[in-house]
Amino acid sequence: MIKDNAKIHVLGKKIALFQAQDGFRTSMDSVFLASACRAGAGDTVLDMGTGVGGAAFCLYWRVPTCKITGVEIQKSHADLALENVALNNAHEMVDIICADIRDYVAPARFNHVICNPPYLEAGHHTPSPLPARAMAMGHHETELSLNDWIITGYKNLKSGGTLTIIHRADMIDKIILAMGKRFGSVEIIPLYPHAGEAARRVIVRATKDRKTPARLHGGIVLHQENGDYTQAADTILRDGAGIE
Repeated sequence: MIKDNAKIHVLGKKIALFQAQDGFRTSMDSVFLASACRAGAGDTVLDMGTGVGGAAFCLYWRVPTCKITGVEIQKSHADLALENVALNNAHEMVDIICADIRDYVAPARFNHVICNPPYLEAGHHTPSPLPARAMAMGHHETELSLNDWIITGYKNLKSGGTLTIIHRADMIDKIILAMGKRFGSVEIIPLYPHAGEAARRVIVRATKDRKTPARLHGGIVLHQENGDYTQAADTILRDGAGIE
């Protein structure tokens, strides 16, 4: 199975990952998602839609004593995530479960939930002809909606726990609307391609059962004029730094 899939490295080659040739491809979004999770030593984390584990293993590298459970609906991706557990010597701290997140029932609620939902909503895009990539990149009429991800995250969190999402910047209104009164202390962290450009991605971090007002961060500029990463982006993408 492994010979038919690509091997990549992230966090400056600190983490190795096998990923499917025709499925979800691990990107900087997974690294930024992991960096924004507020997990500390001994915390439990649920990674909904873990794919091959990109975000989970980046978080594991930064907080090696947190316990991470990755839930992935596509068996081919979940199988690769299990291979990646062995590849990164994470047997004791990372579990992978093949399941629909709506059906997953954990034995105990988590301190933190992270997710990188499909960026394309049903009816608003042309799905990829590759089934695995189509499911990873976009919602379909019979598949999960953005609301499902947020409701499921809420159900699996302890009171006072955090839900962290990375998504398209133009979906911020839908994310906040779906959170409703379930979450407070909402933090919005824009990711700007270059200085002076509009954000294309946004990280939303919120706390279950809190009523603290929202906070808009200054955000992170990803690239310099010459195309190189900025120092702020580089410390996350190569050094695994967290976002406060």
